Amino acid sequence: MIEIFDGAMGTMLQAGGLKAGSCPEMMNIDAPEVVKSIHQAYIAAGATIIETNTFGASSLKLEHYNLADKVSELNFAAVKIAKSAGKNVKVAGSIGPTGKFIAPLGDLDFDDAYKVFYEQSAALAAAGADFLIIETCIDIQEMRAALLAAKDACNLPIICQLSYSEDGRTVTGTDPKSAAIILDSMGADVIGVNCSLGPEQLVPIVKILAANTNKPISVQPNAGMPYLEDGKTKFPMDAKTFGAFGTKLVEAGANFIGGCCGTTPEHIHELTLNVKNLNSAQKTFKKSLILASRSKTVTIDGNNTILIGERINPTGRKKLAAEIREGSLLGVKKDAINQIKAGASVLDVNMGVGGINQAEMMSNAVKEISRITDAPLAIDTSDFAALEAGLKAFPGRALINSVSFEPERIKKFLPLAKRYGAAILILPITEKGVPKTAEERLEIAKKIIAAAKDFGLNDGDFLLDSLVMTISADKNAALEVLKTLKLYKTQLNLPTTMGLSNISFGLPNRPLINSTFFAMCLAAGLDAPI
Repeated sequence: MIEIFDGAMGTMLQAGGLKAGSCPEMMNIDAPEVVKSIHQAYIAAGATIIETNTFGASSLKLEHYNLADKVSELNFAAVKIAKSAGKNVKVAGSIGPTGKFIAPLGDLDFDDAYKVFYEQSAALAAAGADFLIIETCIDIQEMRAALLAAKDACNLPIICQLSYSEDGRTVTGTDPKSAAIILDSMGADVIGVNCSLGPEQLVPIVKILAANTNKPISVQPNAGMPYLEDGKTKFPMDAKTFGAFGTKLVEAGANFIGGCCGTTPEHIHELTLNVKNLNSAQKTFKKSLILASRSKTVTIDGNNTILIGERINPTGRKKLAAEIREGSLLGVKKDAINQIKAGASVLDVNMGVGGINQAEMMSNAVKEISRITDAPLAIDTSDFAALEAGLKAFPGRALINSVSFEPERIKKFLPLAKRYGAAILILPITEKGVPKTAEERLEIAKKIIAAAKDFGLNDGDFLLDSLVMTISADKNAALEVLKTLKLYKTQLNLPTTMGLSNISFGLPNRPLINSTFFAMCLAAGLDAPI
């Protein structure tokens, strides 16, 4: 069954008496009968889900009207009105963006954004909303903060809708595939798009979203591409033309469909007529290990060799360690750019310097690297606080390097992976040390995978390390790595990685040894060498 959203609220409120410069959400208090009549008009047109008049009912938005203390009152009133508008309809609590960018793109702190979204989400949920819908976001990092807050505030289904420009990306550069990967991994229940474009322009975006997640897809187009006439924004698409695109949007993969700016009850009526007898398209997405930055995805599935750069690590690098200790990230940024130029697709980030606030430096490093490169990142640390700081700061889907079969790592790292939608690099060692044989490594990897699945992770979240030890200390080290790679592929069929250059540590002519061993490992099933 296709769920039908309502259409635009703002223009309807203006027709109902909202004055220019006034707070739309105050209509919930000052003119509830007007808001209710708008809901009823959309219900009569065929809407099965109506959105509350709370798009700007967060403290940051309400500050513009000196109403920041009325978050709870306005959201509760809005849900009450929507609930009273009709019996056979669901209510989605509408949450719009803050109007600010999260650092480093703006001056809003991630945690402050989280608090704003948490307050509104909690109010909408407590008031009795059936869904929460976070919509019209143009920055994936703000959406991540909102989604985390909404999930923490309640157990309601969460709909996440970004807005895209004509180039197929959000204002801050996120493409639909990256958005789908990031939001799916973080636990969004419905992933979609609304506003900015008309239905014709949103068909290909819906197709991309649907092709990269098994979650339901939502879409709420404008009534065509907006234009200015006599200083006013107008929308060219009449109700019949708009409604006719409903079939194409459903065929593209939409399960929830409605209207945004410029749409009226007539638009929703025509939409309902076109889609009411349609069924959702069958999902064909097969989940594999995909990492994502704000603007790029990297798939590790064996079809291509993915290089993970590990130069951003102060271990054994006195100059870099000294810079990090002084708070400088100049060397870190140079290493990031040089590794990308050399062919790295993923960058490993380690801030392991003694005597510093590792969490703060990890957050700063991740923000800076994300600002100057489009590479997904691996957060490399054994420090719990530094790991969370890095995952929070990264506007994408990161890799955690690493999770071993040690109680502290299992207990603390796996919940963070689930919370932030990160993949994990599985390091098959225990408190007793490094297992020597391939068979032992396989069994430990299986135990880590089982523990991770208990926390809600799945097969698309794992990258298996085969544990490269130096042959100068163990003549069988290389053979055990090759055997481990083969066992991972035959027994688990999951992507593999390893710290390649460890094999030649302490030996002469390391480049020759490394390149020869690299070729052998590729033949044995290596996917993503570090």
